[in-house]
Amino acid sequence: MQNKGDSRQYYTKITTHVLQEMKLKGEKIAMLTAYDYSMAKILDGAGIDMVLVGDSASNVMAGHTTTLPITLDEMIYHASSVMRAVKRALVVVDLPFGTYQGNSIEALHSAIRIMKESGANAIKIEGGEEVIGSVKRILSAGIPVMGHLGLTPQSIHKFGTYVVRATENAEAEKLVKDARLLEQAGCFGLVLEKIPAKLGTQVTKEIKIPTIGIGAGNGVDGQVLVLHDMLGITMKFSPRFLRRYHNLSEEIKGSVNTYIDDVKSSDFPNEREQY
Repeated sequence: MQNKGDSRQYYTKITTHVLQEMKLKGEKIAMLTAYDYSMAKILDGAGIDMVLVGDSASNVMAGHTTTLPITLDEMIYHASSVMRAVKRALVVVDLPFGTYQGNSIEALHSAIRIMKESGANAIKIEGGEEVIGSVKRILSAGIPVMGHLGLTPQSIHKFGTYVVRATENAEAEKLVKDARLLEQAGCFGLVLEKIPAKLGTQVTKEIKIPTIGIGAGNGVDGQVLVLHDMLGITMKFSPRFLRRYHNLSEEIKGSVNTYIDDVKSSDFPNEREQY
């Protein structure tokens, strides 16, 4: 079934099975981040396929310079807010730094807390072979897992930079190997961040699960952007892969300035706006 005047395929509810169908049909998957009820409701109403409650909330919501400081409790708070709004999209929640690395039992406990306390549909983990034990243990509990390879922001202090990853053969080969490992373990999808477009296309062709790119070219199965970046709420972050669809920062400033002027001049509220 299709929306009137809309060429997009319409699905009543997006599930991991639907995402697999979309890949097989060659239908691109659209994903954006959300961290609160109001924005999530708008995204879901617009027909977004997937909502990522990203640890990027650490940056855009809390003002940190990296994703590392955000806690599991804070992620559950954001995820719960989003889940109260979303009816159709598949909601994926990031496991934050320090809740899964090196300890698969802790990883399982973290994932269970997110699923039970927020009602989310799935979780996402950064890394390949080094976190495969945590991935498998979480999957063994029946919790859907999405992988994340390429630039993994939680490892920023190891990389020391946010430059494009996997440009050298050795790292590219490891990424392909890790993608296969995550698929074999049972992940339902994979985020590929800031890697050469050619590599993104290669991985997408070599694995059967959907790939979602962010700076991984157009040969992947779908795309994800941080909502605040694509709407122009945050303006300092301007990588090549980011397309700004609005400049809300300036629009909001303009509205606030007008409001201030109206209050200062006693124009607001007028007679029609009072009791």
